[in-house]
Amino acid sequence: MKSKRQLKIIELVNKYDIETQEDLADRLTQAGFSVTQATISRDIRELKLSKVTFHGGRQKYAVLNSPDSEMADKFSRVLKEGYLSSAVATNLVVLKTVSGMAMAVGAAIDAIDFPGVVGCIAGDDTVMCAVHSEADVAGLLEKINKLVR
Repeated sequence: MKSKRQLKIIELVNKYDIETQEDLADRLTQAGFSVTQATISRDIRELKLSKVTFHGGRQKYAVLNSPDSEMADKFSRVLKEGYLSSAVATNLVVLKTVSGMAMAVGAAIDAIDFPGVVGCIAGDDTVMCAVHSEADVAGLLEKINKLVR
């Protein structure tokens, strides 16, 4: 549950201007997570979120683009825990996941920043990854398979 929550935090911070821990707690509650202020504070510290300045000098939480090996390990664990199978349709890769894990797997793929991946769209148990070209598909599948095996 912790890894799913932390991946959701990364997704929310990347999608919205989250200025306070209360904002983050509200967004997590709307997403179905029950959290306390202490949990939020611990997650922020573990994820190494930073406050950055945006519009008019206000500050928001941000994920630094250089995840350390601990974060890379967390993303790899999410892929291992959630991934079931894959299929290819031209330059699209469709990943089947454990029910409820697609958003976490998609966020992990986005965060790992695989070469050639344009982005991911996730449902409940399916992730669609748009890939730049058919040539990039084989490389993506090879890297995913190395991580999940």
